[in-house]
Amino acid sequence: MMGSYNEEEFQETFQLFDNRGDGKIQVNQVGDVLRALGQNPTEAEVKKLTQSHRQDERISFEVFLPMYSSISKNKNSDTAEDFIEGLRHFDKDGNGYISSAELRHLLTTLGEKLSDDEVEQLVTGHEDSQGNVNYEEFVRAVMNG
Repeated sequence: MMGSYNEEEFQETFQLFDNRGDGKIQVNQVGDVLRALGQNPTEAEVKKLTQSHRQDERISFEVFLPMYSSISKNKNSDTAEDFIEGLRHFDKDGNGYISSAELRHLLTTLGEKLSDDEVEQLVTGHEDSQGNVNYEEFVRAVMNG
């Protein structure tokens, strides 16, 4: 159930975010704690998990644990191939490239929207001299960190 962590390690990580020493964290830290424990929830998933709590509320480890379980069960199974297939629809010439302008637009307007700065960081180094991006290489680079 806990993946490669045990409950004790979870509690240690949780306590790193407890800035008052009361064994609780702010509701608005739930996403950060989940990410520190190796999960990668979207903002929408975090919002859904915490919607029954006030943003300024503090929650205990016992309240947090079911949130973790819920996210770890929903492990994102998107693969590089899924993203490549999605971007292939924008490859008008069928040559493995899409314009970086189009890629920027997609990343800032669809799904979990990225900021212009975030997109800039991702796209930098992937553009060719014509302003195009090899989307297969791009997806693999982004997914492999």
